Amino acid sequence: MKRVIASAFSLLVVFSATILVFAKGSTTKIVITSAEPGSPIEITDPKVLETFNVWSGPGTFSNGVEGNQGFIIDWPSGVVTERPNGLRTFEVSFYVRYANRPVTEQRDQLVYIVSYAVDLSTGHGYVYLPGKGDEPYRLNTKAIYLGSEGSWFRATAAWQSAFSNAVFGKR
Repeated sequence: MKRVIASAFSLLVVFSATILVFAKGSTTKIVITSAEPGSPIEITDPKVLETFNVWSGPGTFSNGVEGNQGFIIDWPSGVVTERPNGLRTFEVSFYVRYANRPVTEQRDQLVYIVSYAVDLSTGHGYVYLPGKGDEPYRLNTKAIYLGSEGSWFRATAAWQSAFSNAVFGKR
């Protein structure tokens, strides 16, 4: 009986990994939205986008090794228990083209949405992964479940720079 359960579990793991690998695609567009005039702003430069892969970081695996870097979150800093109040907040939406679809059928697909709060005086930013009670949760966890939904994190320096350049122009 233990062998049957172990075999079934192994098949489930292989099947799940296969689905994740085939579902992946490259980020093709990031849309930043706020209540301010001039919104939304799109980032479409492939050189900028290649740094912000939704399928990277904790909860993702490559060759059996869990990711610990990537996306727009400074994962090593951990969850932010207290962040400054009064920060300007934006919605950041990530679009991909799925790699497993024929080129003629590839379209930009919305796959992930986060909130991004930034201290305009310092440029320091914080990323919120929507939790179960938040509207984007279902969309996000359909793409990838990271296990840290409902938490705030520090943003990477690369994201803070890309965001600042896109929203405020070169500083």
